[in-house]
Amino acid sequence: MTIEIERIALRRTDVTVPSVEEEQADRRRAAIRGEVRLKVTALTLAWAVSVAMLLGWRLANKGSNDGSNAAAALVGIVLPFVCAVLGTRHRMPALGGTYVVITLLMVLPAIWLLQS
Repeated sequence: MTIEIERIALRRTDVTVPSVEEEQADRRRAAIRGEVRLKVTALTLAWAVSVAMLLGWRLANKGSNDGSNAAAALVGIVLPFVCAVLGTRHRMPALGGTYVVITLLMVLPAIWLLQS
């Protein structure tokens, strides 16, 4: 008994031309990536400005600044973590990984702020 396999001839256009659905999916992914980058940029700017303002408040006011120290420590860890979650959730591992490292690096200054 012999088995014959029918071969279907592939044309060049069958492989290289994307379908309409693939083009729409690419456009959708590009729009989502742009939106994620915009959100992460806004959160990064908010993080940098708020931590700088809270530390400036701490330096400007003599005495006990437990509230501003705790707020600066919280903002210093939470906002980079939110950026990491946004990056990894939307399949952008380099962006998410970068903010995971930044979050881990911000733990030591946060501990220093809470102890002072």
